[in-house]
Amino acid sequence: MKKTHPIRELMNEEGLTSLSVSHDWRTGRVCWRAGYEWDGSMPWSAYQKTFTFESCLAESPRFYGHEAVLEMFRARGIEPVREKIEELLKAGRHQGIDFYRESSLDITFMNNMHANILGIKNGRHAIRAGGIRRHPLSDPELEVIVDGLNLARAMSFKNAAAEIPFGGCKCTVHSEEIPLTDLARLGFLAYCLDRSRFFTGPDMGFLPELSDVFHDHFTDNITGGKKGPLGPTGTPTAYGVYLAIKAAAEFRYGDAHLRGKKVLVQGLGAVGFPLTELLIKKERCSLMVSDVDETVVKRLLDAFPEADITVVSPEAVLDTPAEIFAPCAMGGIISEAEIPRLQYDIIFGSANNVLAAHSQEEEIALAKRLAARGILYQVEWVHNIAGVMAGYEEYTRGKEADRKRLYAHIERVCGEGVLRNLKEAGRLGMTPTEYAYRKIESRIYPDLTPSPEMVR
Repeated sequence: MKKTHPIRELMNEEGLTSLSVSHDWRTGRVCWRAGYEWDGSMPWSAYQKTFTFESCLAESPRFYGHEAVLEMFRARGIEPVREKIEELLKAGRHQGIDFYRESSLDITFMNNMHANILGIKNGRHAIRAGGIRRHPLSDPELEVIVDGLNLARAMSFKNAAAEIPFGGCKCTVHSEEIPLTDLARLGFLAYCLDRSRFFTGPDMGFLPELSDVFHDHFTDNITGGKKGPLGPTGTPTAYGVYLAIKAAAEFRYGDAHLRGKKVLVQGLGAVGFPLTELLIKKERCSLMVSDVDETVVKRLLDAFPEADITVVSPEAVLDTPAEIFAPCAMGGIISEAEIPRLQYDIIFGSANNVLAAHSQEEEIALAKRLAARGILYQVEWVHNIAGVMAGYEEYTRGKEADRKRLYAHIERVCGEGVLRNLKEAGRLGMTPTEYAYRKIESRIYPDLTPSPEMVR
């Protein structure tokens, strides 16, 4: 029988609280480690009151080296899982994954680390930045790992494109829903966050109020709360995507105005909803929307009863013609198999990892197939970065964070910068995705010899 949670089971059976795998993309070396570092009776709600992330938390701690961990995988017949994780790390040139497990709470924290080169000398506690996302326990563990690694890789490029001095990572939490009153579980997450040395913001599965609770009780290594100086990051992200869509329209049609255009927005969440508000208030376009949650669709229709809005069922999105498609929900929706059926001129949205790819080479190949269909597409980390900018503004300036300065930054990078990227890619005869990667990757992989796929 195929195991759907092999890492969880291994850590439970071996009594492990930590498991990590490190990868050096320069040499290809991989190293596994594990440990028992805290006792099951830990009062996580007291984190930062009676102990910190540097405290010794186990009466009898134990640690295991590389060969001992490999034997744990062999003994359970799950070596293919280890091999798959290592394969993913190598394909995406990731630095590794830290797994932290609290079995008494049935929660696993995964710190997916892509790169630290931009943040290693930034002089702050956090050297990486990336969101915190929750997956329910019904999601197979390997899917959670793949999602986290893909998002971490995108974060490295996103942070570089946003011009902030942090490497890229993504935290995925594998657990059932966590109430904001559950200070035991939230304290555990805050401990893992501080130990992992990155700053974060709430993503899917967590509300913006998570940031406020963390600030009140545990840590400042999180931004985007409702009580914060800039509020949730979805609104500035939507503004950046809106500017990018207008830049794409100017490049494709010679006119940034969207009047008369059909714009299909998939997902009316933290970014998709404010994006539709901008499109309705500022553009005279024919808006089409889709979301699995019918209540949020109704909320939009009730808010704008006079607007030209058509509702599209989630199953019909990729078969619905539109000039502009803005995916703002889950990623991985466009694989090679879907490309022939797409009927769009432009694909620009906020969803991370829109293309079903595990490496930049795979993304570039799929982007070229879209271009061959006449579809203007740009990898999303070039333009869905305003939330990162907002997080950086709040993380580095605290209560002095300034909205005017933030929005000027967004307009320069997501508006003017996107148009420059499109024009320069066109001048060089390559897709905007390929050009964006080639422009940024030397900052993230300074010693990398370009692969054949990256050379024209």
